[in-house]
Amino acid sequence: MAIWHTIPDLKLIQARNLGSLVEHLGIQVEAFGDDFLCGKMPVDQRTRQPAGVLHGGASVAFAETLGTWGAVLTVDPQKYHCVGMEINANHLRAVKEGWVYGTARPIHLGRTTQVWSIEIQDEQQRMCCVSRLTVACLEIPSQY
Repeated sequence: MAIWHTIPDLKLIQARNLGSLVEHLGIQVEAFGDDFLCGKMPVDQRTRQPAGVLHGGASVAFAETLGTWGAVLTVDPQKYHCVGMEINANHLRAVKEGWVYGTARPIHLGRTTQVWSIEIQDEQQRMCCVSRLTVACLEIPSQY
């Protein structure tokens, strides 16, 4: 059974990311299934640290992007908006070039909070980073 309140529209997601950090880092949301959202991010001059490998902060931004979009798509957008509350990440493998691929899956979908697990792999499908994101689902105030 699908978890989505709103079926993911990948073109709309890309359009909404224009002009943001997501666009600057080259993050693309590419696919979804009943209970996951996937994307990719380049490992290039925008996302590498001075030592020449993927910056941990870029991995965290990628993870938060996927998890937050996942959360946004599981709630009624007329009633709620979603924001990250807490994120952690374990960086497991250095990546020097190419692309990394992320998959976000919910661990908990509550009324006011959600917890998402995001796994990031390199092009050889080796785990590079595992992250957990807690999201607040905030009620949109009603208009008077």
